[in-house]
This record gives sequence, C-alpha cells and structure tokens, in this order.
Amino acid sequence: MEKNNMQARPLCGIIPPLVTPLIDNETLDIESLENLVEHLIQGGVHGLFILGTTGEEQSLSYKLRHEMIRQSARINRGRLPLLVCVTDTSIVESIQLAHIAAECGADGVVSAPPYYFAPGQPELAQFYEELVPQLPLPVFLYNMPSHVKVSFAPDTVRRIAQNPQVVGFKDSSANAVYFQSVLYKMKERPDFSMLVGPEEITGECVLLGAHGGINGGANMFPELYVGMYNAAREGHLQRILELQQYIMQISSTIYTVGKHGSSYLKGLKCALSLLGVIKDDFVASPFYKFNAPEREKIKGALAALPIVNGKLQI
Repeated sequence: MEKNNMQARPLCGIIPPLVTPLIDNETLDIESLENLVEHLIQGGVHGLFILGTTGEEQSLSYKLRHEMIRQSARINRGRLPLLVCVTDTSIVESIQLAHIAAECGADGVVSAPPYYFAPGQPELAQFYEELVPQLPLPVFLYNMPSHVKVSFAPDTVRRIAQNPQVVGFKDSSANAVYFQSVLYKMKERPDFSMLVGPEEITGECVLLGAHGGINGGANMFPELYVGMYNAAREGHLQRILELQQYIMQISSTIYTVGKHGSSYLKGLKCALSLLGVIKDDFVASPFYKFNAPEREKIKGALAALPIVNGKLQI
C-alpha cells in the first residue's frame, strides 16, 4: 500500500473528521464511505480523520471501528494523511486500535484523555508518558473537555510533547484564549501541528498561527473550509469575512435543529444524505436520526444556501 508518512511537518490544512456512514448499529455502509472519501479528496482537503467525535467512535463496537480503519485506508490508498482516533477508557484497547491503524497504513493516531474518572493533570501526563511509547505511529493529542471532563493544561501539553513522537494537538474546547495559550507554550516546536476543531473560529485561529482545522462541516462542503484556510493563510481579510458568513449560516441552521447535544451530528448526517454524499443518515445508538419534521428543516437550511449540483457556490 502506498503510504504518506507525514514527513512534512507540521501537518497543515483542513483535515475533516469523517462521519461514519452506517446501515445499522453493526454494519458499515462501505459504498457511502467510498463516496464520502472521494468527495473530500475532490474538494481539496489535506487529510482525513476517522473515528473522532463526528465519527461516533464511542458508540461503535470494536469490530466496527476496526472495519472503519481498514476500509478507510483501502479507499484512501495513501493519497492523503490518514489519522485514526484511538481514544478509549482502556489503555490496552487504545494500543490495539493504534496497531491496527499502523497495519492498515494510517499515518498517525489521535487520542483524547480517558473519560469517566477525570484524571488530574499529573495523572494525565503520566498516562500519556506510559501510552505514547507503546504506540506505533505519531500521536496527536485531542482536547475535548465537554465530552471527557478534563482539559489539557498548556504546561501538560508541553510536558507530554517532550516526546518527539507527539506531533500535534487538536483543540475542540471552542476557547480561543486557551488555544492561543497552548500555541504560545509550543512555540519552540515549529514541527508541532496546532489544529482547531470548531469551524466557527478556524479562520481567526489560522490567522493567529494555527496550522489548520478539523472541521465537521467539510464533510458537506470541503471547498468552503479549504477556501477559508487558504484565505487565512494568505491574510485575505475580505475573503475571510465572506466565507465566514456561510460557515456561520451552516452552524446556526444545520447544527441547531432539535434540542439536544446530538443535534450537530444528526443535522450533519441528515444534510449529507440529502446532498447524496451518503445514502442514509443512520446514527448509532443511543442516538437516532431525525424524523420527517426535522428533516424538512434541514432541507430548508440547505435550500437557503447557494448550492448547485451538490456544491456550494462560493
């Protein structure tokens, strides 16, 4: 298998967190996954990130996670860097997922802190000092405090990243001040990739030194988020302002149908099915896809965007 070893560091650009197309709780929709990967590559993205929050990792069986890794690597064929999330409450399972990722030709793994009992900062650092040397690939730390109940302190990131195998950081805190604090702490590691999760602040973060975004909306409209990244890298402020309006329109409509925290995921998968990128918007239990009234609202949100033949006209 042809393999991209991410020799050019830091990793930069738009690396979408892929949705996991499902037929049911036990069955991966391989045809839809093939269509999604090709859609993203044609849209100009710079990498692929599977089994993250948007990919519903924690709701998937290990068997299904393993299949998602294998099929994504097969479809990608080394064309883009492939990152695999290995977050788990069990260090043994994280290591096993990482080895499967390496065997399939992935280029890096992504790890959020183990959840349930929230570790303190010394425990968090010690955990990664134990985990990282047992992983066969470069490691990106993943800050997701709303889901795992703990945030990496900037000094903890710096401590863990003393190991050169730790090559990057994805922050989904939506706290731009915190992100800048970590960026400042890591300024002596020019090879260290600083990536932001929330698409609503990706443009401003790239302007201020971030290397890119892991943006869920890129599943739908990769050209929009690649365009924002390019505009921010080039300092084209007027273009940033124009594209930000579309990003905020998507965020405030497609992601806000419904009353629960799962609305983002349901809205994104529903929109992808309506756009024809995936066949069905099945969401793994304990969540469920939208019913007809919510689906109509997503149709309306898409109709309000300048879409021609499934592509946003920007």
